[in-house]
Amino acid sequence: MTIDKTLEGTKLEISLEGRLDTMTAPQLEEEVKNNIEGIKELIFDLKNLAYVSSAGLRVLLSAQKIMNKQGSMTIKNANEEVMEIFEVTGFIDILNIEE
Repeated sequence: MTIDKTLEGTKLEISLEGRLDTMTAPQLEEEVKNNIEGIKELIFDLKNLAYVSSAGLRVLLSAQKIMNKQGSMTIKNANEEVMEIFEVTGFIDILNIEE
């Protein structure tokens, strides 16, 4: 999985490419943990994300909990497969997902 970050003031956009699964979730978790302090707006761009597993969902949920306290988090450009995973797991009701 490839992780690209763009920081503009207190806005952080993280673009993911590949698969967010048990092998790559710790990498994303570390990136979020190391970069989230002072962030008011966190955006995950999933345009190039092919798959998300329960381990990946856990990292997104953890980021959402942090951002609930310090700002907002948005997920954008999720493909049909990833959206289906969000729907089946109920995450579509927990996360702020832009169509």
